[in-house]
Amino acid sequence: MDKISDALSNVFDVLHIFWEREKTHRFVSALIVVIFIFTLGIIELNNLGLFPETAAKRIAASQYMSIYTAFSLVLILEVIELIFALPDSMSKAVGKQFEILALIFLRSSFKELSSLPVPLNISGHHEALFHILTYGGGAIAIFTLLGIYLLMLRNFGEAPFSGCFLESFIKAKKTVALLMLALFCGMGCFNIWLLITNTPGFNFYQYFFTMLIFSDILLVLIAQYFLPQFPAVFRNSGYALATLLIRLALTAPVYYDVLLGIFSLTFALVLTFVYNKFYGREPPDHGK
Repeated sequence: MDKISDALSNVFDVLHIFWEREKTHRFVSALIVVIFIFTLGIIELNNLGLFPETAAKRIAASQYMSIYTAFSLVLILEVIELIFALPDSMSKAVGKQFEILALIFLRSSFKELSSLPVPLNISGHHEALFHILTYGGGAIAIFTLLGIYLLMLRNFGEAPFSGCFLESFIKAKKTVALLMLALFCGMGCFNIWLLITNTPGFNFYQYFFTMLIFSDILLVLIAQYFLPQFPAVFRNSGYALATLLIRLALTAPVYYDVLLGIFSLTFALVLTFVYNKFYGREPPDHGK
């Protein structure tokens, strides 16, 4: 069993090192720029009627969709960053999920642009304007509260784990993260295949974030094995509830999704403040 755990941990480390390389980041960033320009060009050519009717129907008519596509790719990168952050403390992984939520709200704002005409004119499109303002306001609220949340995390100390327990716990979390990375890639490839075969796809992020609920609960249970003290168990379970509220926000209708997102981060803030204030001397972080 230890050999399997070591092997999976080593695979995760290799992938993580590759992803964190500066060359990888530069390549991916350049690729997003190319895809953005390419998508914008394809939409323009399609509007000029240069594609067959069957292909034209599958191409967006609004140039603003190229912005939505670019932010979707940025969101994919953030989700991968989240997966690689799972072996860190649960508090940091939760912070990464709030970063993703802020980006999702921004992406939703740009998606609303697709209902506006080119050149830009909001006359007769007040509902789209309200949606843009709501998602933009929600994103900046999450961004602000997240700054406070990350500031609170600096007060955390390190848990007094023995080297053996700490190493075993980190390996267990890396195994979970590797599984989630495999699911993420598999679901992404399957969704792309559905699009290529002109088959209705599924809401990729909703399904994947649903899977993250189970991974969060699994990490809480694993953490309880290594750190069974009540304050740590309550805090980790509370963070899992905060991430559940994030998932609910992703499925809620407009306005309610922003309110749920802000409430979930507020919940995490209160939980972090209370834990720091009254239980800060308890070993908090590696039992996540």
